[in-house]
Amino acid sequence: MSGNKTFRALADPTRREILALLRHGEITAGALAEKFDMTKPAMSHHFKVLKDADLITSRREGQQIWYGLNTTVVQDLMAWAMELAGDGKKNKGKRS
Repeated sequence: MSGNKTFRALADPTRREILALLRHGEITAGALAEKFDMTKPAMSHHFKVLKDADLITSRREGQQIWYGLNTTVVQDLMAWAMELAGDGKKNKGKRS
């Protein structure tokens, strides 16, 4: 997991919404694009940022591109976040 790319990808609300939609399974690029009021090049940019961060996978089927969550990276990210949250809880009770 590349931290900088991951956080850059997650910083944008549109990309977080794309990830939320992909939680339910693979979706074509066209079906995803229909849910947003933006140009195809803008959507392609969001897909590229998410792919570069390894947060999504893609596969071509004929003329369509299908996107899905890269569950391995998402699980790693969640484990890291939970670890951080756990460390914060442990340190709250300590006095310096």
